[in-house]
Amino acid sequence: MEAPRLPEDGQRRRPLILWGSKRPGAASAAPGLFLGEVWLRFGCGLGVVLAAGSTVWRDDPQGHSPPIHHNRRVTDHWDATEATKSRSPFFPGQPVPVEFFVGRAKQADRLLRRGAQQVAAGKPTAFFVEGDYGIGKSSLVTYAQRLAEDDFGLLPVYVTLGGCKTIEDVAARVVEATLSSATNDKAGDKLREWLARYVGEQQLFGFRINLQALRADAPNFSSPQGMLRFFRDALAKVADSGVTGFFLVLDEVNGIAGDPTFSIFLKSFVDENGVTGSPVPMLLTVCGTEDKRREMIARHQPVDRVFDVVHVDPMTRAETDEFFSRAFRSARIEVADEAFPLLWAYSAGLPKIMQMLGDNAFWMDRDGTVTMDDVSEAVVATAEEVGRKFVDQQVYNELRGDHYQAILDVIGQKDPFERTFSRSEIMATLTEPQKKVFDNFLRRMTQLQVIRKGGRAGEYEFNVLMVRFYIHIAARRRIASGG
Repeated sequence: MEAPRLPEDGQRRRPLILWGSKRPGAASAAPGLFLGEVWLRFGCGLGVVLAAGSTVWRDDPQGHSPPIHHNRRVTDHWDATEATKSRSPFFPGQPVPVEFFVGRAKQADRLLRRGAQQVAAGKPTAFFVEGDYGIGKSSLVTYAQRLAEDDFGLLPVYVTLGGCKTIEDVAARVVEATLSSATNDKAGDKLREWLARYVGEQQLFGFRINLQALRADAPNFSSPQGMLRFFRDALAKVADSGVTGFFLVLDEVNGIAGDPTFSIFLKSFVDENGVTGSPVPMLLTVCGTEDKRREMIARHQPVDRVFDVVHVDPMTRAETDEFFSRAFRSARIEVADEAFPLLWAYSAGLPKIMQMLGDNAFWMDRDGTVTMDDVSEAVVATAEEVGRKFVDQQVYNELRGDHYQAILDVIGQKDPFERTFSRSEIMATLTEPQKKVFDNFLRRMTQLQVIRKGGRAGEYEFNVLMVRFYIHIAARRRIASGG
């Protein structure tokens, strides 16, 4: 067999990645990956490059198994094609722009018909949009805000409460977001004129917020009555600009959800607005995970009656395919039919991972068509990102004990394309000290939302295949280094 071509002098050194379905030296084999002396079978005939330097084989029509050399690497690559790429249509870590939003029709319709339409008719409403991390809650509500503004005249006010510790912090963020919210130039000018005290120096692309003045006045807005007065006065200033009310979103509530004053504030804010003779037309929407909503209820039980709950699940296969097709097509890139199953399998319908995976595949593509090879390399890059941002921080740092780490490595050495594992199978390979902590390990992994119980007794399933994939990479890396 011809030796793989090495990079020419002056080029970055890149790994060899070879596709195929035959193990070198074997007459035939099920589709799989060959990593050194390890042969990994994959289900559904899908091949995935596990790590830089993996070697995989594929039959050609003549029955040969020629190596294919991809002269680039996963995390450190660049060429002239990349320099001419248009803007990536993916936005990891950000709400999806309206033009790329797909699916969620049922949830969006609920927010609009039972929320925005009612507010336009004079009835304030309140929702709690709940779902797991990275499920697309922020994208859903910003999409609904845009539609509510176009169809019902509701001014979108999107507030992130990350880092807020007190109600005064929340009040300051709301006022700041209101200042920056108006997409209508006339309304924006009126709000900035009214709130000129909090507008600092003008900048090339907007203005700076005078945080010192804003924080000094925050107590004036931090009571339910003060906040309602603020929005009532704001509406009076912009009513002649076509604004009929507000669509207020409070996102990233994790840091404040455990404070009972936050739940009490929301309950009083909704109640007092509802009983007044002239309520502020307000669609209030809080975004968070289910456990944070329950935590708020535990701190102040009456808040349970305030919200209409909208649950956000992972996207369906059809929605996932439509998302990738539309996003890539906007950049004049096609997606090969063979690539869609891989995009679906490894994104699990989770928008956060879909954005990361799509963005990596966008940069891997070199010919205007995203192929299985492109997606395979994108899977590796995305797994590393997911590992650094989630698994390392929330799994490995949480499960610090040597026995827990060893159990993770045992699971990591299993087939990385298999989403499930059985308790008895893993237990049989553990040492006696590891067996004693294994059930506690399973409980903690379940609490961390890494795994869930499967369909059969003693079976567990990874919630996200990408996480399972990274655990495999991390295990092989530690074993190879002797760690």
